[in-house]
Amino acid sequence: MPRDPGQTSRLIRRLRWDELDRAWLLRFVEIAREEDLAGLGLARRPARPGDPSAALLVGAERARARVVARRPMVLAGLGLLDVVFAAYGGRCRATLLVADGQHVPAGMAVAEVEGPAAELLSAERILLNFLQRLCGVATHTHAHVLALGSSPTKLLDTRKTTPGFRMLEKYAVGQGGGYNHRLGLFDRIMVKDNHLAAGGATAGERLTSLVRRAQAERPDLLVEVEVDRLDQLEPALAAGADVVLLDNFSPNDLRTALPLLRGRAWSEVSGGVSLDSLPQIGALAPDFVSSGALTHAAPWCDIGLDWL
Repeated sequence: MPRDPGQTSRLIRRLRWDELDRAWLLRFVEIAREEDLAGLGLARRPARPGDPSAALLVGAERARARVVARRPMVLAGLGLLDVVFAAYGGRCRATLLVADGQHVPAGMAVAEVEGPAAELLSAERILLNFLQRLCGVATHTHAHVLALGSSPTKLLDTRKTTPGFRMLEKYAVGQGGGYNHRLGLFDRIMVKDNHLAAGGATAGERLTSLVRRAQAERPDLLVEVEVDRLDQLEPALAAGADVVLLDNFSPNDLRTALPLLRGRAWSEVSGGVSLDSLPQIGALAPDFVSSGALTHAAPWCDIGLDWL
């Protein structure tokens, strides 16, 4: 099946903040809050939960603070400020000074917060943990996008995400300039090497049969086939795979494989992708290159809460 330009919106996306479920976000933040205040996860929970440091050392006065980027970074997750404050009683307020997706310099205030001092102090660590993680993913992704340079190749994430953080991390990838591959197992037929091995269909007609069966059973979903050898290309193409993922191909094998795919299926390069290898991959111009490192190897960004 020749590749269809109309499939682009089904192949990749950038998850928007308004697509996230606020009720789920609130539950997620509440779990983090209960870890901090009540030892959630322990078989034996503390007899007196709470934040005694803030309760005993801080009065009832209101306070103001700024959320400050300590290093250059790309922002992601600022919408969580209101969610975090809702989980801590709803008496604190945030005023955003910039927007997600912006690249900010070190020392820049990205938000101002105001509310009861004890509440701000109790929420501080959880608030910063979320922002530091998501800004880290966005910033790390942005570095990978820059490594591709002017290549038309689109950078994709993977399902190698922190358990529970999947949608937030994928949102952050988009803010850093990358794109989202499938969000989960539910939204694409992905015929990986282990599926082929389990089905006894690693090459030839049996691979073609497996792909065609997947298409017949779920015509509403795109089918992507992972191959790790050149001789698997033609069976995957003959079956009408929408996307062929070239897994751990050498640069020489990529030079052979990519011309065979152009106009016949979308091409995705994956496996061992790094900041060092991206310029070379980008020069070969596959449609997509995917990297789990965007999420699993992203360092946290340094963000602080400075009292005013």
